[in-house]
Amino acid sequence: MSSTPISKEGSLQAPTRHPLDWQSESFWEAESLENELERVYDICHGCRRCVSLCNSFPTLFDLVDESETFEVDGIDKKDFIKVVDECYLCDMCYMAKCPYVPPHEWNVDFPHLMLRAKAQHFKNNGTSFRNKMLSSTDTVAKLASIPVVDVTVNALNNNGIFRKTLEKTLGVHHQAPIPKYHSKTLRKRVKNLGKTITPTPVGRTTGKVALYVTCYGNYNTPDLGEDFYKVFQHNDIQIDLVPKEKCCGMPKLELGDLESVRASKEANIPVLAKLVDEGYDLIAPIPSCVLMFKQEIPLMFPDDEDVQKVKKAFFDPFEYLHLRHKGEAFNTDFKEAMGDVSYQVACHLRVQNIGLKTRDILAMIPDTTIVAQERCSGHDGTYAVKVESRDASVKIARPVVRKVDQQEPDRFISDCPMAATHIANLSEKVDKAEHPMSLLRQAYGL
Repeated sequence: MSSTPISKEGSLQAPTRHPLDWQSESFWEAESLENELERVYDICHGCRRCVSLCNSFPTLFDLVDESETFEVDGIDKKDFIKVVDECYLCDMCYMAKCPYVPPHEWNVDFPHLMLRAKAQHFKNNGTSFRNKMLSSTDTVAKLASIPVVDVTVNALNNNGIFRKTLEKTLGVHHQAPIPKYHSKTLRKRVKNLGKTITPTPVGRTTGKVALYVTCYGNYNTPDLGEDFYKVFQHNDIQIDLVPKEKCCGMPKLELGDLESVRASKEANIPVLAKLVDEGYDLIAPIPSCVLMFKQEIPLMFPDDEDVQKVKKAFFDPFEYLHLRHKGEAFNTDFKEAMGDVSYQVACHLRVQNIGLKTRDILAMIPDTTIVAQERCSGHDGTYAVKVESRDASVKIARPVVRKVDQQEPDRFISDCPMAATHIANLSEKVDKAEHPMSLLRQAYGL
């Protein structure tokens, strides 16, 4: 006796992510993409659960509501790209909101559909010089961090007249915070920080980590890398820098430049896989970079054994410390209280599905209260920097900024330095943004 399959309500099972089929011919077919955009847009229009997440969904719903039919079929298909342009691949709709993700039969993966549309658009139309420059983070940083040049670049970036000129010529908003560049990079600083520690495995951790410092960590926040060294060494963990690296590829992914992501993968994975073979676990100071190696690159190259090996060995730094804590190998001998702390949880950390490990670790510090804000910062790579999306980024950040200002915290932190800076720049109550690892170092009195 046969039975008819019963459709189940969404979100009753854990979401599963299918590999990105970007090397197939069908991925690049314009008509196939258009049909899938229309199908998914229609599902989103009927649900509207994600309206508060980012500007993609309000853009879509406005297009529907202003059309002659008040349905997706009334939208001019040339306007489909307007929804795509507002997506910065935070993944929150997939991981936290959408009830129709796989294994649901409707099989909605909105972020990867947006990525497919971005990839086709990039392949067919290219992108602007501004976008190429902003997404070439390692190249720009190498040039801007040359001694003396770094001083000049930093001075210009703080000059109002120059910033308005930059806005007119390149489309970089004059009010958007731009990170400083340091000629004394982390790679130069760690020469005096090295320390040999006998690794002690605990649970899934080896007690020996290689820090993939990232472009941002090396050139823009080298002091943060020093905090990592001090904290991990204080916890009897051997920490060394990855010997060489290229940008993780996230800025290029957001453009849809998948071949550049492949190039980054081919430069980074052999180096990282070799470290794993040598007994290292892997960490990075930026959640987006961790996510690239934990999720995006493995989904692009599901059959690459080295990619999967690196995926299994990559940890968020506070996830790593928390795993050590579960094995009673985390140092809780704190010297200083951190007071009332407001903590913005970065989207690319939330979608790793590891829980709020940063909050849990910092909450162990005596006389310290951590108030987590699980809302998007609106920074999202280059989104908050571009003229055309700056206003939207500020609107997206407003709920977090309002909560932080209401709290009036002693300290404000985020695992993403760029998100933290963006929020602090908009806040009336926060003087500066800090990284959680910096607080941990201060709490230890190091």
